[in-house]
Amino acid sequence: HGLFDLLDPDDYRARTGSYLHSSYPLAAYWFLRGTVPSGSRWVDLSGWLVLTGAGVSTDSGIPDYRGPGSPPRTPMTYQELVASPEAHQRYWARAFVGWRQFRGADPNATHLALAAVQADLVGLITQNVDGLHEAAGHRDVVDLHGRADRVICLDCRATSTRAEVQDRLTALNPGFDRTGEVAPDGDVVLERTDDFVVAPCAVCGGRLKPDVVFFGESVARPVVAHCFGLVERSAGLLVLGSSLHVMSGLRFVRAAAKQSLPVVIVNRGATRGDDLATTKIDAGCAETLAAWGLTSAVPGPIGSTVTA
Repeated sequence: HGLFDLLDPDDYRARTGSYLHSSYPLAAYWFLRGTVPSGSRWVDLSGWLVLTGAGVSTDSGIPDYRGPGSPPRTPMTYQELVASPEAHQRYWARAFVGWRQFRGADPNATHLALAAVQADLVGLITQNVDGLHEAAGHRDVVDLHGRADRVICLDCRATSTRAEVQDRLTALNPGFDRTGEVAPDGDVVLERTDDFVVAPCAVCGGRLKPDVVFFGESVARPVVAHCFGLVERSAGLLVLGSSLHVMSGLRFVRAAAKQSLPVVIVNRGATRGDDLATTKIDAGCAETLAAWGLTSAVPGPIGSTVTA
């Protein structure tokens, strides 16, 4: 197929189960170039940068903050965490319960598909803290907001694994078997936490915190600079499962658009980057990648509209 064959609405509908509206056909061609038989990979991500959000991990049982149908959530801010011993206690009680479920999540088809094509990519930036990209075998992932499986001391900066801290908390809180709905960052809402015993830093006795970027904190400048460098070296930016609600991810979409790079967004619902996107697909990540021939999942209809 040539350019016009590739962008033929009926052909696209037959391949993906969705509709194509072409206002920028050349940009659509850049992203959807190449032809292969049915059931094979027909989207070329060579030289592209991928940015992932919570919508990538929902198929692993981890909820997102802002997807369609998500209940309202108010995560604890960094300022609240350090404001009082009671707030610190409340956070760790909730995190203790949530971790037992959060750590049991497995990579899904989207994580595995991206790991399989990692050699083609310029890089992968994730806003998630669940470590599932690495668990799927993806190397050199930029964990923009940190990792929930690491813990850092706010006072001496010593680090430890979340598993080690969980073992210490278990020993300090025998019989603390409460349950709740797990949030995207791994904690749960509990009615009572004043009887929970918090583990101090094993080195200095100070306050511990998961090595993640809380709301109210900033991503480290060297990490941000590295991500901007990836954007500069990329042929385009693919956003998967992010509403781009926070600036930490949106700024890379803005940078790509400023460089006149094609920006493709796959997300259920509107995002803050929709007006900058060359292509927006309102659909789930796994079924979209399957329709593109990038996963072994059975392709189905991938959304109501595709704009290019």
